[in-house]
Amino acid sequence: MIAVVLAGTGVFIYLQFRNDVNTALDTGLRSRADELSVVVRQEATSLAAREQHLVGRTESFAEVLEPNGAVVDSSAVIGSTDLLTAKELREAADDPIFIDRGSLPGLHGGARLLAAPVSTPAGKRIVVVGTSTEDRNDALGDLEQLLLIALPAALILASIAGYWVAAAALRPVDAMRARAEEISSAAPDERLPVPETGDEIARLGVTLNEMLARIGGAMERERAFVADASHELRTPLAILRAELDLALAQGRSPEELRAALASAAEETDRLTQLSEDLLTIAQTERGELPLRLEPLRLGESFETVERRFARRAEEAGRAIEVGEGAEIELRADWLRLDQAIGTLLDNALRYGAGTITLSGRRHGEAVEIHVADEGGGFPPAFLPHAFERFSRAPGVREGGSGLGLAIVATVAEAHGGTAVAANRPEGGADVSLVIPSSPRPPKDAA
Repeated sequence: MIAVVLAGTGVFIYLQFRNDVNTALDTGLRSRADELSVVVRQEATSLAAREQHLVGRTESFAEVLEPNGAVVDSSAVIGSTDLLTAKELREAADDPIFIDRGSLPGLHGGARLLAAPVSTPAGKRIVVVGTSTEDRNDALGDLEQLLLIALPAALILASIAGYWVAAAALRPVDAMRARAEEISSAAPDERLPVPETGDEIARLGVTLNEMLARIGGAMERERAFVADASHELRTPLAILRAELDLALAQGRSPEELRAALASAAEETDRLTQLSEDLLTIAQTERGELPLRLEPLRLGESFETVERRFARRAEEAGRAIEVGEGAEIELRADWLRLDQAIGTLLDNALRYGAGTITLSGRRHGEAVEIHVADEGGGFPPAFLPHAFERFSRAPGVREGGSGLGLAIVATVAEAHGGTAVAANRPEGGADVSLVIPSSPRPPKDAA
């Protein structure tokens, strides 16, 4: 690009200079032709006197012709040389014309002529003035040589300077590249060096460091998730292995075998539930939880969940009641909503006390779904962490995976809503889902 620009600049300078030189040359010829025309009209003045005063300069000459080409008078350097052809004589008899000639006697190099008609008392004459173009050609040649030397030199200097500037500008990029090669998963806290220039390179470094921070956070969450999942899987698997070993031991009575198998079945159910919860969490890690939205009545979901947990509630001496809001209609994923409400009801049966109430109410364009009990409620310090994965309140480390409320929050967020955990003023826990009545279907919704 620099070469193209310099070449274009050189051509422009050369053409402009040539045009200026030619213009100056033609202006001088016009001036001399006008002066000579004035003198030619005065027949008493000889051409020798005219040449001495008008065209006696070096490399300049003049000639006065008849319309038929006969030489009336001329400069000594030209003598009787015919300067015009028959065609040029006819053209010059009507209007002034400029003519370029090759070498002429007594002159070095070519010549440029101006032939113009003049009316005299003796009739029409043609005044021809000319000058050598050697000086013009020499000046153009010198300029051409200068450009041929200067422009390549300028190109080389500009290339060197451009390379140096580009190398200096990209040096921070190379430093970031070198640091990026050193960053590994074992050192996720490493960051790229950011120059204190405030330019595009600095902003690129800041953006890449923010990306590394997000990746590092995701890696930490993944490690924590794997570690917690491994811990949660270890306990039921160990219990299941122990129960099976006991069942296979010699001398076990039928009652002991049934108890061992019942315990193994319970742990198997726990593993199944944990695997389903982990699958749901994995789906949310890959993007939005897939939903199949359809119109439903809130009371139908309450009744389904109530029937599923009625036997457990009866065995525990607890009651499940469907409160207000059963008539509310909304668009939601039936299975996901059933999963969330069922999880809240299961938690209420495990950790709460008294009657469990399922209720709903409209709040603007959203629907609030509440599951409340009459137990001791959540420890106040646990409420800010209630929906975090694998988080459990103090004193209930066993008996649950710590994923239930996280799944509830995931279902609520997939519907475009939120989940809220609180304690009731009269005692007991109250967990609610707040979701839009008509959530926008996610991109990957079925």
